[in-house]
Amino acid sequence: MKRPPTGLLFALPALIVLLLLIAYPVIYTGILSVTDIRGNYVGSSNFVNVLRSRATPQAFINTLWWVGGSIVFQVVLGTATAILLNQEFRGRGAVRAIAVIPWVVPGIVAATTWAWMFHTEFGIINYMMTSAGVLDQPIGWLTNPNTVMPAMIAINVWKLFPFVAIMVLAGLQSIPKDLYEAARVDGATFWDEVIHITLPQVRPVIIAVTLLLVIWGLNHITTIYAITRGGPANLTLITPIQIFRLAFESFQFNQAAALSLIFFVVAMAIVAVYIRFLSSNDEVAR
Repeated sequence: MKRPPTGLLFALPALIVLLLLIAYPVIYTGILSVTDIRGNYVGSSNFVNVLRSRATPQAFINTLWWVGGSIVFQVVLGTATAILLNQEFRGRGAVRAIAVIPWVVPGIVAATTWAWMFHTEFGIINYMMTSAGVLDQPIGWLTNPNTVMPAMIAINVWKLFPFVAIMVLAGLQSIPKDLYEAARVDGATFWDEVIHITLPQVRPVIIAVTLLLVIWGLNHITTIYAITRGGPANLTLITPIQIFRLAFESFQFNQAAALSLIFFVVAMAIVAVYIRFLSSNDEVAR
């Protein structure tokens, strides 16, 4: 007797929702990318036009700086914070709760607050640095070509390093205490424990968190768009914001769809290379 496929019936509503929310938008975006505003087939014309734009390569380079710079500092600062929060000290619970605040704050609220803090005339950052004698005069953090992208990266690091800290801290809780006790018997210092025990044990967690940060970084526009909208002079323009501008400011939906597909392919390639690199390292380690 054949058993009725009840499992498929239970999963069918979720599959239908996935098709409507994922498959249909992807297919429709593909159709838009090869047609014009009247729905006529134009082939690769939209792709050629969007790639010829001066803003496209600049946005791509800015995206690499934005994602790469953010992830490096997020992982380093988050891991260091997790190691410190894993130590025994009075008030550890309160400190852990306070450390989560930047991650809990809504993105638009954080962006608006930091925009005022970085303000040239009224910002508290310039006020504190000029009062302490670090700066002779206020700096236009959000208008200076040399400081605007580092300022955006700093805000993004502040926003997401608590997430890394929480994930790594959870991994630290699973490390057997016997490893540390044996190392101390052999005369290991704190830094020896960190390098030879802590980091190797939490390596899988750091790898998974880094992959999430890469995906989030490639899709994140809240901070930059809320503060600079990609300016000044496209110095903070990243590809997701360029897509948004083409679609909802210039109403060039077909070119926006073409750029979306290009960006999707590039993002998938970056993720695939990252996973391939990790798998090759695991094979070498074995």
